Amino acid sequence: MKKNFLWFPAILLFLLACQNKNDEALAMREKALSEKEQQFALKEADYQSLLKMRDSISNTVKQDSISPPKVWPPELAGTWTGKVVCTESNCSDYVIGDQRTDNWVFVSDSTQMAVKIVNNNKIVRVYNAEYTNNEIKMNFKTDSTSAKKVEMNVLLDDITPNKIRGTRTVTSDKNCVAQFSVELVRPSK
Repeated sequence: MKKNFLWFPAILLFLLACQNKNDEALAMREKALSEKEQQFALKEADYQSLLKMRDSISNTVKQDSISPPKVWPPELAGTWTGKVVCTESNCSDYVIGDQRTDNWVFVSDSTQMAVKIVNNNKIVRVYNAEYTNNEIKMNFKTDSTSAKKVEMNVLLDDITPNKIRGTRTVTSDKNCVAQFSVELVRPSK
């Protein structure tokens, strides 16, 4: 019986030692798992950040691509014959009753709308243009190197299929202002 009794503490020590090794192994696995979870959390945060950036870029591209191209409607695009008559003036350069006839060419590309004024097959001026709410607004300014500073604004607000009417205002650096009536018609073919 004494022999059995001596084996008992040895078996108990052996079982306790195994239990300690299992506890240590389990603790090491839990620590390794915790470290992997932290690494995964960091990678998940990076991934979510990249997704947000991608979505932001994608939304910007979609918004940019949704904006309509800047083109004239077919009924306005092309060449019109324009008659401009001075109706008011406090400038020596413009006399009331003065008339001018030019071709007005409504052109556009994907970035802008413009109107070219052509006389004797030469471009006289190019207006930046905008078409909204059945109105055409145009603007021209001389550049900073010009000796004479001039700004021209045109508002065409009476638009029908065969005729466009409005006004042009010319302001120069000499504080002179001249008003013109504008009438555009499609040239006969």
